[in-house]
Amino acid sequence: MELRDRHIVLTGAGSGIGRALAARFAAEEPRGLVLCDLDAEAVQEVAEALGAVGVAADVGRPGEVERLIAAAEEAHGPIDVFFSNAGVGGPPGLIDVSDEEWARTWDVNVMPHVRAARALLPGMALRGEGYLVSTASAAGLLTQVSAAPYSVTKHAAVALAEWIAINYGDAGVRVSCLCPQAVRTPMLEMALAEDPVGAVPLLAGGVLEPEQVAEAVVAGMREERFLILPHEVVGEYLALKGTQPERWLAGMRKLLRGARAKVEGQQGA
Repeated sequence: MELRDRHIVLTGAGSGIGRALAARFAAEEPRGLVLCDLDAEAVQEVAEALGAVGVAADVGRPGEVERLIAAAEEAHGPIDVFFSNAGVGGPPGLIDVSDEEWARTWDVNVMPHVRAARALLPGMALRGEGYLVSTASAAGLLTQVSAAPYSVTKHAAVALAEWIAINYGDAGVRVSCLCPQAVRTPMLEMALAEDPVGAVPLLAGGVLEPEQVAEAVVAGMREERFLILPHEVVGEYLALKGTQPERWLAGMRKLLRGARAKVEGQQGA
């Protein structure tokens, strides 16, 4: 899909990948660009700089995605592209993660995709076109070696995108799922500080700038690719996981052991 003269809505637009995407989408000269973020000040700053509409919302709460969609449609009419980009890292571990932490991670990393699809799919199918894009993670295709809630919810995000592509592709609805590894964002900085074991394998694939990811996204959307993989090595790992799962699991356990040993060595130094 070409983005010129399209109505695009983007969540998580206040920083990181979302902020870079907002600037990149604006360069495509869309008919309308509506940006959303939990941080009201940040999203208004980005929106004003790009001549877009800014909406402050917590898309992890019921009713907020629907409110965003209503505001966007009031401003620019039917939505052509809805890019569900907002997400959280969630806590590391599993045993010590509370039900409340699981619920919050699920509410932000999965349910906004569900609510956007529920609200937009009927109209898109009726018009015979539309584009739903979601930011998942390489962790949604592979795993995150230390944070169970992040890994599980990102797998769910990929699974939902796949289901929509299968069930609505013949109705003209395009679906893409963005699955990067490490990107230089506030979320990565938080992961480095709070989850050093998980950060070791994450950094092994190299760190991309948000602008590089945004370029990959626009290229992927032009080709209407289901999986957008800014880190090409993710596709190689996915192929290994699919064809040789036991070897892949053994390799991931080895990677985890090495990450733990490296962090323990740094802490003991």
